[in-house]
Amino acid sequence: MILYIAEKPSVGRAVAEVLPRPHKKGDGYIEVANGDIITWCIGHLLEQAEPDAYNPEYKKWNKEHLPIIPTTWKHQVKPQTKKQFSIVKKLIKQADSLVNMGDPDRVGQILVDEVINYTGVSKKKRDAVKRCLINDMNPSAIKKSLNNLRNNTDFIPLATSALARARADWLYGINMTRLCTLQGQKSGYNGVLSIGRVQTPILGLIVHRDEEVEKFITKPFYEVFVTLQTQTGTKYLAKWKPSDACEPYMDDDGRVLSKKLAETVINRVLQQTGIVLKVKKDNKKQVPPLPYNLSSLQIDAAKRFNLNAQQTLDICQQLYERHKLITYPRSDCRYLPKGHLMDKATVTKSIASTCPPLEKAVSEATLSLVSKAWNDAKVSAHHAIIPTVKPMDSSTLSKNEKSIYELVARQYLVQFYPAFEYSEKQIDHEISGGLFISKQKDIISEGWKSLFPSQKALNADNEFSVNKLPDVKKGEHIDCIDGTLSEKMTSPPKHFTDATLLSAMTGIARYVTDPNIKKVLRDTDGLGTEATRAGIIELLFKRQFLIKKGKEIHATEIGRQLINSLPLPMVLPDMTAHWESQLEAISEKRIKYTQFMHPLITGLTDLIRDIERVDFSGMKNMGTKFPKRQTKRRVKKPKKKTD
Repeated sequence: MILYIAEKPSVGRAVAEVLPRPHKKGDGYIEVANGDIITWCIGHLLEQAEPDAYNPEYKKWNKEHLPIIPTTWKHQVKPQTKKQFSIVKKLIKQADSLVNMGDPDRVGQILVDEVINYTGVSKKKRDAVKRCLINDMNPSAIKKSLNNLRNNTDFIPLATSALARARADWLYGINMTRLCTLQGQKSGYNGVLSIGRVQTPILGLIVHRDEEVEKFITKPFYEVFVTLQTQTGTKYLAKWKPSDACEPYMDDDGRVLSKKLAETVINRVLQQTGIVLKVKKDNKKQVPPLPYNLSSLQIDAAKRFNLNAQQTLDICQQLYERHKLITYPRSDCRYLPKGHLMDKATVTKSIASTCPPLEKAVSEATLSLVSKAWNDAKVSAHHAIIPTVKPMDSSTLSKNEKSIYELVARQYLVQFYPAFEYSEKQIDHEISGGLFISKQKDIISEGWKSLFPSQKALNADNEFSVNKLPDVKKGEHIDCIDGTLSEKMTSPPKHFTDATLLSAMTGIARYVTDPNIKKVLRDTDGLGTEATRAGIIELLFKRQFLIKKGKEIHATEIGRQLINSLPLPMVLPDMTAHWESQLEAISEKRIKYTQFMHPLITGLTDLIRDIERVDFSGMKNMGTKFPKRQTKRRVKKPKKKTD
């Protein structure tokens, strides 16, 4: 008997639907006609054991016990899913062979692997386990996945990375939370000071941004524009570009802060004759944006519909599991396998049927085009989020489900549209020793941007010119007939929103201060994973560290005091971002588990010494031992009979 182990009941039932009938439904499993069985976890059936499982004395929080570092790691069955674990364990023992059908990511891999390992199956049976990767819940896609099973041993590096992540979180969270809480209570704080290797640096980003906004002092800066006239009488504008000699009068962003300097420039060039130094013309192309991964979809949903990360994830799960309209949503990949090109006609037809606003876009798509998104080399366990081949009457979808589906569908359709084409023209002039530049951008072909009319993508911030520049040549003389001084005010950085916070988490290298760590981080490295970021943000709200004001996310006084009390390495993203990079390296077999864990444990001991010297007196009388339950910021899920 083959036992298929899915991550959740909904996936298990979807798999059973494509296997031989009749089916016999059992308690926590489904038996198909040929005797094979599908069972499922309900999320994690196991969890990391609590400290007192290693030593009963650890039940009481005591500084003398720290650091708590297990020599042999233990799991324990989660009480709320104990019954399902017993069912899965019994079936694993009875099965001749096993198939891991966890979600196609790091967590899905370890979630099923740890159950198989915990049941104590033989090495031979464990080595023979197969892996089935399901990105699409439609029957045809599931059949395809079942016909392309891989060896589960191929995913050992991915599972090892997940194991290292879970243990790192346990070590850091248990030790830092216990010590900070004890130190905080000693200083008069009421309650638990929760610390996490990802959540604390995220809170640090927000606290530091809030403080930066508050401390910001706005200053005036100046720009000089001149009106030029050709020998034939054509007039056009040019902007002064300050030289290196002006640096003492400029800020770090190259803005001129001296009004006197700007006025001097105008007086010097007015009514003077200049010369054309250079004329540059270029035609440029902008290829379509890649399909979504979860973070990029969450960012766009926050910008367009003011949905927070958790709401978008919940909607995606409904579209994936319940409606079967999109592929696996917790993906960190923005590329597609070339094999999916075979489904392009069916997928686009389904988009037209499911999403009437995109019917015209489907009819005008050129399916013979192949964008850079189709790249097998950049697809691993899962691919970008795209619509499935299943059509549906959209009247059964909620407003938010329609909105998210349309985003995903549009991002897929642009892969079959030509590049956005535009021309750039720049004229450099010298007048009385100063450099003045005129620029013009003209649209040649809207291409894929025709699908985004509401975003004003074609004329944002006057990027594309209304007035045309004249045809002048290098060496031609021009006259400066007028000058204008434009006074503007520097603006403070903006408070984080759902969109900008997610963007910061996915591109964390921008916020890393250590140049050596910044060097090893890639653009794709971030804080947390696609699957965990929304939950971590929600956790910070739940623990009263964050509050929302309109669209803006602010730190509470508790959150601010916590960050300002902790040692700097704990609140900066440097350490955690480097850890994330190493965890990715483990999954890619570039480093070993021990190369990650040993330095982590050494650093933990050093941090404990640092925190023992921390004074949390700024948090005196803050917090509550039993905080009131806060309303969740999640979108409501439809009730299900099971799951």
